[in-house]
Amino acid sequence: MEKSYKRLKYACYFNNLSIAVVGTLSPILFLTFYDLYGISYTKLGFLVFINFSTQLCVDLLMSLISGWMNTAPLIRSMPFLTMAGFAIFGLAPMIPFGSVYLWLTCGTVLFSLSAGLNEVFTSPLIASIPAEDPEKEMSKLHSVYAWGTVFVVTVSTLFLLFFGNKRWQLLPFLYIAIPFCAFLLFFGIKIPALNEEKKTENREEGDQKKLLLLCVLAIFFGGASECTMAQWSSGYLERVLSVSKTLCDILGVAMFGVMLALGRTLHSKYGGRISTILLISAIGTAICYIVVAICPIPAITIAFCALCGLCTSMLWPGTLILMANICPRSGVVAYALMAAGGDLGASVGPQLVGFLTDLSVSSTDIGSLAATLGMTSETLGLKGSMLLCVSFPILAAIIFYFLRKIEVRNACKNPNVETYV
Repeated sequence: MEKSYKRLKYACYFNNLSIAVVGTLSPILFLTFYDLYGISYTKLGFLVFINFSTQLCVDLLMSLISGWMNTAPLIRSMPFLTMAGFAIFGLAPMIPFGSVYLWLTCGTVLFSLSAGLNEVFTSPLIASIPAEDPEKEMSKLHSVYAWGTVFVVTVSTLFLLFFGNKRWQLLPFLYIAIPFCAFLLFFGIKIPALNEEKKTENREEGDQKKLLLLCVLAIFFGGASECTMAQWSSGYLERVLSVSKTLCDILGVAMFGVMLALGRTLHSKYGGRISTILLISAIGTAICYIVVAICPIPAITIAFCALCGLCTSMLWPGTLILMANICPRSGVVAYALMAAGGDLGASVGPQLVGFLTDLSVSSTDIGSLAATLGMTSETLGLKGSMLLCVSFPILAAIIFYFLRKIEVRNACKNPNVETYV
């Protein structure tokens, strides 16, 4: 591989590592912000909404305008936006005008813009680099994000433990080093053109659009499956099974992240058979949700929360790989739509659990049913909403089943083209 390609690949890795900070740092600091500045839980939750909604808006915008613009400047701007967002986020308590929350919001918007651009451009950049096995390279890119999440959780938790909550501002400045490395790697190298899509006959183009729509639906359900368990595993274990907060964070969130990273790393080393892996993963995820929702034994429930991380590990990056296999003529617009689908699923899934749980708590009928079953309405709401969320991986499995048949059929029609089924 040429030196410039290696630099481009490592720039993408560091950029993905930066986005792991974007998605992880704010939730870790929520209680710190609540204690130090009196920011309400509603406002803190709104920071997460701003993060996802900004990324979704960028995804949709890029799907409309990326086809007629030079994407290289936008790609080079990603590390700058991330660094600026981290800086404003860390300086929020020290800026003399405006509230702390206002500047936390401004910082969130900036690094969320970068995260949205990263989702649109980083995957097609990796796909554009010549490689013996493109699937493994794509899995490696997303494994960097997963391991980055584990890294950020570990470093941030230890930092706050040893240095205290009052010095939290040092964390964003510490993490600025990551996008700065991405900036140095992007500087002076040629960025491949990503907006060139091959023209096809009208009938074939229509088939490609239908397949792309199925892939967008699949990544929506995959994103919902992954992020619902990732965001609710700790709270679910604590409220439903009365597990301590520390164990919930370590055995719930942290182990989910480790298993998520492990699954992507294993595929980056061994690769292949992506459509089969996706189908099996979706079925495995559905089983994990069912066990978590109905099992009363904490040890088993915790184990299946962690196992869910392994099962969902390829649902997002694997769907991108499958889309590239069955829609080979799609360009950056397709990746933008895929990113939008994944972000929407990542937002809808966790919010659905919260909505259904609140609905259960406020319902007298559900309260009566919960009392009959010997549990609180909150517990019944959490267990019921988790059980309903099994629909996400089940629907994903149905789509993957049909996409696998299409990929196998294409492989039979083109025996000289290597595919992984």
